[in-house]
Amino acid sequence: MPGDRAMLPILFRDEHLVAIDKPAGLLVHRTALDAHERRFALQMLRDQLGCHVYAIHRLDRGTSGVLLFALSSEVARAVSSLFEQRRVGKSYLAVVRGHPPLQGEIDHPLRRCFGDDETGGEAATATVQQAITHYRRLATIELPYAVDRYPQSRYALLELAPLSGRRHQLRRHLKHIAHPIIGDTTHGKAVHNRLFRTLLGCQRLLLACTELRLQHPVSGAPLVLTAPLGGEFLRLVERLQWAATLPPAWLPGTAATTDGGRVADEQPGADAAAASRCLAGGHASPGGWAGECAAADSDVAAATATPAVPGRSARHAGSGEADG
Repeated sequence: MPGDRAMLPILFRDEHLVAIDKPAGLLVHRTALDAHERRFALQMLRDQLGCHVYAIHRLDRGTSGVLLFALSSEVARAVSSLFEQRRVGKSYLAVVRGHPPLQGEIDHPLRRCFGDDETGGEAATATVQQAITHYRRLATIELPYAVDRYPQSRYALLELAPLSGRRHQLRRHLKHIAHPIIGDTTHGKAVHNRLFRTLLGCQRLLLACTELRLQHPVSGAPLVLTAPLGGEFLRLVERLQWAATLPPAWLPGTAATTDGGRVADEQPGADAAAASRCLAGGHASPGGWAGECAAADSDVAAATATPAVPGRSARHAGSGEADG
């Protein structure tokens, strides 16, 4: 969590726009939901740049990654219009429970959630809005720990592409298909969150906005904004040997080329299956898996078992039972 004088990482800046890499745990702006919080991305960036900035979109407090601001109200309105017209491409990474299909579409309307800065009567809060999310499975792993009713625990790394922008859409959609995001204390599963804290030392919501793609509102040039993984999320991806499945620009240690692409440093070559074999067999590994697994056994075993929800098909539509 950044301190009061911490500098926010700037991914892009010109005279019209500025994009930062928002850390997990940082609110975008002041909210009555946490009246005691004194650090907000909006205020921190304003103080850092010495000028007014305008929020264009939002990321949940627990979500890290690309967060775009405008430097004038006119540009803010123009970019907001691009978001409303679904002319902004958005890519997220998430670690979820289970092994979803290789790819799919979640077409599931969501009841509107009002924030503390919005007002709505009884009729407004009952509004149901269209919401669509595409996903692609990048990697999977099985850990030799019994959580729920199965002898092993399955997890997957997903690339998510929300076509709409509803509040908490990705977290609610992944819950809807029974593959909740790890670290989600509202829509996720406590026993799986506890396993990741105990076994892997991962305390955060495993959701990151890694890329935004849009047309510059003034120049019209294509603009691709990327935020490489860092911190706990990066360490987890490396320890599970999933890094080789990601675009080079989504990993640290890359250098920009003249055409706006990225050049990657050396990446791990092993796959997640090797990590799974290491865990199951207790062999030595760079991350010290055997010792960590043995030390965590008693704590993980204390997790409350709950029945798993049957898997869904590759296309998910309509209403479904909650998986909370």
